[in-house]
Amino acid sequence: MPIRPATTLKALAGTVALPLLTWVAPAWGGPPAAAPAATAGEPATLCAPAGTLHGADGAYAQVGVCADSGGLRLTLSAAASCGRAGSPITYGCRTTGTWTARHAGTTLAGTLPGPAEYPGPGTYDVTAALRVRSEPAGIDLQGTVRASLELTAPRAKPTHTVTVNRTTLHRGTTTTLTYTVRRDSEDGDGSARFGLIGEEDTGVRISTADTRCVNPLVGRYPATSRLPHALDCALTTLQPGRPARVTVQVSVGPTCSTVVSKLGYWMSNGQALYTGSMQPGPTLTCAE
Repeated sequence: MPIRPATTLKALAGTVALPLLTWVAPAWGGPPAAAPAATAGEPATLCAPAGTLHGADGAYAQVGVCADSGGLRLTLSAAASCGRAGSPITYGCRTTGTWTARHAGTTLAGTLPGPAEYPGPGTYDVTAALRVRSEPAGIDLQGTVRASLELTAPRAKPTHTVTVNRTTLHRGTTTTLTYTVRRDSEDGDGSARFGLIGEEDTGVRISTADTRCVNPLVGRYPATSRLPHALDCALTTLQPGRPARVTVQVSVGPTCSTVVSKLGYWMSNGQALYTGSMQPGPTLTCAE
C-alpha cells in the first residue's frame, strides 16, 4: 500500500495555517497515537487562550499564554496567530511585552518570554501587555490580554541556599558581611559561582581578601579595569554538611545602594548541557 508523504506546515505568506492552540492530525492513515497521560503535579507547560487583538483593515491576532512550572522558576510566554478578517490565511507572529500574574495574594512580573520565582501550585491570573507583529503581512498590533492558569506542579526544593549575617547597609560606612552558601542535596557537585553586585552609579565598592573571589575584569585586552561594585566568587568545595563562607566588605558613599546576590551551579547529568540553575541570594538594603 503506498504511503502518503507527511504535510509540512510553514508560516509563510500565502500559507494556510491552523488556528492557535490546535492539534494537527498525522497525514498518513490510521488514528493518531494517544499522548502519554499527564501526571498531576509533574513539571509541565500549560497554555490557555488569552484573547484576540484587533486593528485596522481587519487585522487580528489570536493570543495564547503559556506557563512552564515545576522547577524554581515560573516562565511565562505568549504565542499568537495573525490574520485579516475574511481571509483564510494566518501567519506566525512575533510577540514581545511584559506580564504580571496574581497568585495567592502576591504579584509576580516579568518580560515575555521570561521567568520569575515559582511560588508553587495554584491559580495564576495572568495579564500580558503585548506588541504583536507579523511579516510579510504587515500586521502590527498592541494591547492587553488575560488568561487564568491552574498550575499543579509543586515548587522544586532548592538544592542550594545562600544566607548572610546582616541585610542592612548604611550610607557613608563600610560594612563587613559573611555569606554562607550551602548545598543540601546529594545531587550535583561541589562547584558553584557566587556573585554580588551593587548599583554602579552610586559609587558603592565591594571587596574581599578571599582568594576565591575577584572584582570582574572588563574591557578589551590588555585593559585591566575591574568593576568595584561587583564581586565574583568561584566555590569548589561545597558538600552537604560542609558549607562555604565568604566574608566581604561593602563600602557605601554619600549615595545609598542596594546589593543583590545570586548563585549559579552545575547539576551534572552526563554530558547534558542545560542541567544547572541560578537562584537569588539575599538582597541588602541601605538605610539613610
